[in-house]
Amino acid sequence: MSASLSTSPSFSQIFRRVPEVAWQSPGRVNLIGEHTDYNDGFVLPLALTLGTTVEGARRDDRVLRIASREPELAMVEVPLDGLAPGSVGGWTAYVAGTAWALAEKGVSLVGADLLIDGTIPRGAGLSSSASLECSTAGALLALAGADLPLRDIALLAQRAENVFVGVPCGVMDQFASTHARAGHLLLLDTRSLEVRHIPFDLAADGLALLVVDTRAPHALVDGEYAARRASCEKAVRILGVRALRDVTDLDAALASLHDDVLRRRVRHIVSENERVLDVVELLESGDVRAIGPILSASHVSMREDYEISCRELDLVVDTALAAGALGARMTGGGFGGSAIALVELTDLDRVRETILDAFAAAGLTEPGFVDAAPGDGYGPLR
Repeated sequence: MSASLSTSPSFSQIFRRVPEVAWQSPGRVNLIGEHTDYNDGFVLPLALTLGTTVEGARRDDRVLRIASREPELAMVEVPLDGLAPGSVGGWTAYVAGTAWALAEKGVSLVGADLLIDGTIPRGAGLSSSASLECSTAGALLALAGADLPLRDIALLAQRAENVFVGVPCGVMDQFASTHARAGHLLLLDTRSLEVRHIPFDLAADGLALLVVDTRAPHALVDGEYAARRASCEKAVRILGVRALRDVTDLDAALASLHDDVLRRRVRHIVSENERVLDVVELLESGDVRAIGPILSASHVSMREDYEISCRELDLVVDTALAAGALGARMTGGGFGGSAIALVELTDLDRVRETILDAFAAAGLTEPGFVDAAPGDGYGPLR
């Protein structure tokens, strides 16, 4: 869901009554740790101050009426009874899928009128889908007079996306949306689901994280994301390990694989896990600028070994580095979306302008820029 306009209709205008609850959940940008989450690895995202809000009011029947503050998205009515994967398509599948997952968990849902409002640029790869799922879960739980632990909410939101929507994503986005804390990165061990909050105040060090929405098409329901996951699962079977996280001798593992594509996929995942832990160590030691080359190495790995970058993402990274960025990489699932650059605060405007000039010279759509200040996670709108 992208930013709503002040002239967009309110809940009261659409449904002719006032909302009973309002729940919000943020999008995320991942500092490092890409495609490691479905390999039992480590990820290091932060929550954005952008997100999705769901306002809701109970109905007397067993129907969800789902509307958006984006006027081009028509209201959809979804019966709660009979929900099943494949029964709802389009953007409302994320809402219906969340209701389905909650019901499977045993939550006694009630019918509801729901209004969705979002500020995350659509297609930017900043996890608008997880933000929508988690805020929907919060609103539906509140209307039902129920509650669940944050871990359960994240896992149910992931299940909605995996099974109901059909995107085989890992759990990073949903955990970032529910567990994040302002001023911190979220270190998540996706095997144990243990979280640790890592202080992250770049401005105090004279730095900034520039997030660039390339506006290149970004869609994970197609076959590319699933193909990357399938390659990892195939390599796991050949190597005889529980997950690629468990590969401790990378050279030996690569030597035992006779498919060059599998070798490159494995090399990215194993090295990316190491990069996440290296970044955490540097941040905790106070050597923030030293993470720059690690971010850049991550991009090379995603471009060469995992093959999930694209022309626009590479242009952001190359241009930012040439303009003096300390490090840069694509972020998110890939095949479009956004890139990040670690820059000196004094260079921020210049790097931004240089990127705009590079896109114009290449004849590409003008990119957008997103505030990357770490925000809070899921909760009622206050």
